[in-house]
Amino acid sequence: MLHLETKLKVDREVMLASNLASRFSQGDLDKIGDWVWDGYNMDEQSRGRWLRRTQAAMDLALQLSKDKAFPWPGASNVAFPLVTIATMQFHARAYPAIVRQPDLVRYRVVGEDPTGAEAARALRIGCHMSYQLLEEDEAWEEQQDRLLINLPIVGCAFKKSYHNAADGKNCSELVLAKDLVLDYYAKSVESCARKTHIVPLYRNEMHTRMLLGTFVDYTGEAWYQGPATPMTTPTDSRTDRREGHNPPQASDATPFTALEQHCWFDFDQDGYAEPYIITIEATTKKVLRIVARWDREVDVERTSKDAIISITPTEYFTKYTFIPAPDGSIYDLGFGILLGPLNESVNTLVNQLIDAGTMATTAGGFLARGAKIRGGAYTFAPLEWKRVDSTGDDLQKSIYPLPVREPSAVLFNLLSLLIQYTDRISGSTDIMVGENVGQNTPAATSRELVRQGSMIYSAIFKRVWRAMKWECEKLYTLNAMFMKSTVTYGPNGAKALREDYLGDPKKICPAADPAVASDEKELQRAVAIKQAAMATPGYNIAAVEKNYLRAMHVDGVDILYPGPDKVPAGKDPKVTLQELKNQAQQASDQAETQRLIIKIMSERQYLMAEIAALEAKAALDWAKAGGEQTQQQISAFQTAIGALKAHDEALGGRVDHLLKSMELDNAASEGRGVPGVAAESGDGGA
Repeated sequence: MLHLETKLKVDREVMLASNLASRFSQGDLDKIGDWVWDGYNMDEQSRGRWLRRTQAAMDLALQLSKDKAFPWPGASNVAFPLVTIATMQFHARAYPAIVRQPDLVRYRVVGEDPTGAEAARALRIGCHMSYQLLEEDEAWEEQQDRLLINLPIVGCAFKKSYHNAADGKNCSELVLAKDLVLDYYAKSVESCARKTHIVPLYRNEMHTRMLLGTFVDYTGEAWYQGPATPMTTPTDSRTDRREGHNPPQASDATPFTALEQHCWFDFDQDGYAEPYIITIEATTKKVLRIVARWDREVDVERTSKDAIISITPTEYFTKYTFIPAPDGSIYDLGFGILLGPLNESVNTLVNQLIDAGTMATTAGGFLARGAKIRGGAYTFAPLEWKRVDSTGDDLQKSIYPLPVREPSAVLFNLLSLLIQYTDRISGSTDIMVGENVGQNTPAATSRELVRQGSMIYSAIFKRVWRAMKWECEKLYTLNAMFMKSTVTYGPNGAKALREDYLGDPKKICPAADPAVASDEKELQRAVAIKQAAMATPGYNIAAVEKNYLRAMHVDGVDILYPGPDKVPAGKDPKVTLQELKNQAQQASDQAETQRLIIKIMSERQYLMAEIAALEAKAALDWAKAGGEQTQQQISAFQTAIGALKAHDEALGGRVDHLLKSMELDNAASEGRGVPGVAAESGDGGA
């Protein structure tokens, strides 16, 4: 432990100070800067092997080809996208399953809540924190997207949660694993004694913080007035080549590199090291800032004689884990490391097969001295013949083609085997990437194959969900510490209360279900719950219906289904029963009327036939002979025909009357007014 000239007493003033560096002499600051740098170097060396493996994994994910001169310059140099496919498959499933808008965060209600006050508080917290992450912190969702695509390659990533005093907002930003240096064999982020965040800061950012007093003012020193010197590591050249640019040169646009180290230092020299954040400039080791890493006086536990027993530090970083490292290190495993050797082998086999095909297609041979052919390379075009001084027999004896075999079928089978087992590790089998496994495969079998194939992601989803829960707990605590008493947010002017955040942060969690890895599975569960609610009494029907609508990703659930208590009451059952009886009676009457109409129409058809027969007979008699007797018969015919027509008109009038009655009955049953009749005020019609 360093021995400093200045002794710092741990009190409230130290806890609230924005920068403690001004309390130390320059000699003390130089010692502190060297101490921070030495600690950073030790941690960087401890993770050196992991960092090299991770850089190689990133090369495979980005399909970066290395320069090759074997077996000949310009040989095949294919990078097969095994790691890329596995990464995209995980990201495509994880992103929509974990980040579910607009309900991103929820607060769990534990125990009885007879008045509903706790449920209302939980709803306010969930809505407000979801709005904070998705709307106030505009970069959160984008960085969560980047995290979920970097995580399967590297194996771990970090989130740094803090309150930005300049903006008055909470921030939770992505920190890549390569930018957070920890001891390789640290047990956890929380228990790690030293964490160094590599932060690039442009000159304007440094200048602003120095003038505000957040950083020590070095504006008059030569190292600050000149161009910033970029900090380079042995892996930077690989990173530059992968990203497609040259190493940065010192210029006005080059950012400074700050090392923000979360460590323990015994500034009061009482034998117990307190948690602090010490920030230095990497190339000069100049101390920029020293600040306490606890936020409340209750975090400091003291004896009766005011001696410090322990301090509970404020933790800023949350680790997201893909697959825990079997060797117990803090840096976990991703597809890049797991599939790296297999991917390298696949690349080798693919390139060997291509090179063998190239040789089999374009191989040359040997020319004996007996072939009288000019030297140099010969190329042939279609239908082209070249003259030589040798006979055909001499050419046949003097030319010997190079013995080259076709690409090996054994190598091709081995390549297929490696790709098959790689797909098993990553869960990127045919059915999982949308390919048809067979035309006659039953639907139930396909669903079971998809379920079994997605099991590899279930545990990873739970780890991501757990890390996101810890991140939300930190943001919940920040709201309790820095939020105003009442906050108005959102387009509808919703209210959030600071007192809501004074509860247990352990009850906060993501709204996503860690056991549900797809929209289809979520919908199946919602349908099963709805069916159970219909068959078994005791369910909250309104909650079940809203859960079903959310599973279908329907917007405006509360508008579409406000709940049974907000829907107008239905009709009296007696009134409904009477209406049904009236409708049945009306239907019976209409059926009887229709039968009567059919009977009358049949009778009219019979009358029309009789009239036609009488008219035909009268015309025939008139044509045969004239006379008084015939005239009397025709008059009798006309009298009979007139009587029949009168009877037919009477039947037609009756049919019209019946049809009109049916129309009026239908209008009354539909609630429409009778044409030509004014309805009473407030009535739907007569």
